[in-house]
Amino acid sequence: MKQLLYVCLDGLGDDPIPSLGYRTPLEAARTPTLDRMARVGSEGLVYTVGEDIAPESDIAVFAILGYDPREEHPGRGVLEALGVDMQFGDGNLAYRVNFATRDDGEIIDRRVGRDLPSADAAALADEVNRSLRLPKATFELRATIEHRGVLVVRSVQGPLSAEVSNTDPAYRKEGVLGVALETFPNRVAVAEPLDGSEEARRSADLTNAFVEGAAGVLDASEVNRRRRSEGRLPANLVLTRDAGDHIPHLQPIKDRFGPSWGCFVEMPVERGIAMMLGMAAVDAPTGMPPRDQYTRWAALAAEALGGYDALYVHIKGPDVPAHDGRAEDKRDVIEDIDAAFFGEVLSRLDLSRVVIAVTADHSTSCLRKAHTADPVPLLVTGGGVPSDAVETFGERAARSGRLGTSRGIDVLPRLVALLR
Repeated sequence: MKQLLYVCLDGLGDDPIPSLGYRTPLEAARTPTLDRMARVGSEGLVYTVGEDIAPESDIAVFAILGYDPREEHPGRGVLEALGVDMQFGDGNLAYRVNFATRDDGEIIDRRVGRDLPSADAAALADEVNRSLRLPKATFELRATIEHRGVLVVRSVQGPLSAEVSNTDPAYRKEGVLGVALETFPNRVAVAEPLDGSEEARRSADLTNAFVEGAAGVLDASEVNRRRRSEGRLPANLVLTRDAGDHIPHLQPIKDRFGPSWGCFVEMPVERGIAMMLGMAAVDAPTGMPPRDQYTRWAALAAEALGGYDALYVHIKGPDVPAHDGRAEDKRDVIEDIDAAFFGEVLSRLDLSRVVIAVTADHSTSCLRKAHTADPVPLLVTGGGVPSDAVETFGERAARSGRLGTSRGIDVLPRLVALLR
């Protein structure tokens, strides 16, 4: 049986950018390795969750790993909590959260200007945990990476319900799906119960009490006084989204598809997904210059494939500058990944025995500074995959590829079939 290296480049797809000659960052990037893979492989397009859905990463990753998020997804908060080893049980309420900046009732920046060190975030979370009390409930706020975090709430009055809306105005909850919005008001949304249950009403009340109570603690924090004196934005708000209230019992990915899996993880949500699907998590080292880091990841990925039939690798890089509208920086990140990750990993693998698939979880538009519903490119090469004569890897080139247009949940079964 052949092996599979399945790489997701977070937020890879994009719109044509005027400053890049009306090319997308991927099309404008110098990607000789990915283009070489394209020439000997096949391409197509993927709507990861649905043609009209701008997905968050978690539901899109579920889909491209063969699990229908509409039926099997637990809510992003649960995945984030599991990914950082927080205590969570059925009937608790878990949220993904952002530290954010508010001034005079208006949200100034949902990510504190991407200028919040993880150490500052951890100190702020500790202060909220020490200072704030909720009525007839306990909570734990955990900072994870930079402005990101997790909130778990536990009620002494009984189970809580995830049927509650987000306070983060940039994301709407549609059933269990977290959907990114291109336009939204710059004010904290009020958490509302989404059904008539007492559990949902209590969850909404506790959420609103936490958000306003935490804002009071954070606004007076010594960390934020220092940040203001340094000319930096204060992290004086916590925004909640994508609640979950239970851990589902999902069929392990090996039982569903056959191969044994490792998951190369950079962010807590991917670690949580790996744990939930029965993958072995391979932690990705960080803190190095980008090219050095990607080269190290390539070596670790090739090494990890020695212990598994399949390895899922999720690289966050392209998504971050896209949210800030930095098209040239997104192009440069893609070039670094091409040279340092793919250039290195290809030199370490026997492509007669390894199928490599490269895709994305969603498109992130540098023009709109948001996730979009546009399809993402898919490239499959190695392992005897036939060539479709498409010369480059890009959004428009992929339209003419032999793989056609797929749904996210159909991608992995097609890839596994190539391993036999």
